[in-house]
Amino acid sequence: MADGVADRKSFNRKKRLIDVALVVVTAPVTIPVGVVTAGLVRVFLGSPVLFKQKRIGLNEQPFEIMKFRTMLPETERSIYGEDEVERQTQFGNVLRKLSLDEIPQLLNVLRGDMAIIGPRPLLEHYLPYYKESEKARHSVRPGITGAAQVNGRNNLGWDEKLNYDAEYARTATLRDDAHIVLHTIGVVLGRDGVLPEGQLETEPLDDYRIRTDQVPSSEDDSKL
Repeated sequence: MADGVADRKSFNRKKRLIDVALVVVTAPVTIPVGVVTAGLVRVFLGSPVLFKQKRIGLNEQPFEIMKFRTMLPETERSIYGEDEVERQTQFGNVLRKLSLDEIPQLLNVLRGDMAIIGPRPLLEHYLPYYKESEKARHSVRPGITGAAQVNGRNNLGWDEKLNYDAEYARTATLRDDAHIVLHTIGVVLGRDGVLPEGQLETEPLDDYRIRTDQVPSSEDDSKL
């Protein structure tokens, strides 16, 4: 067990060095693309340009994730309605399909909140709804892309998605990371698993676990 923990720590350290190097090396491309995208967001969607939200990261520590905004501002709900679908735009959908909204997360990578490859960071209030085996996903930094994204993206159900995340956290190697990067390019270009217009996300994890009577209890966890 101790050797496994040490291996994971060594893996995380190596990943961190590679992530920082990749962000720096690709900066001549990502910075101009990011600046142009930010300008277009400001023109088509207004201010603020960035969407920020608390997510859970390494060792279950919260951090603030950054994305380019893809929907109309919440302050305009009186005009566009309470339903998030009413706040969508064609421009925002294009950003999401091309994953351009993810560019600001490179700053999260530089800050050490995220990695390039890892389980996607999820909402804070999902924490009580993970099964004990699924909590392994928080033993590595969350990523911009990951195993679940190249194996079905939003077409996967919660159990499959979290199983992919946990298995990655327990066993992934740097070779696996390279494999995921290559597959991510294909997923983005093919738009595989991108949710159709009018559907923003899968059923929330808490709703799913309550609906399927899978809410973990402390008593259940103690038996694992």
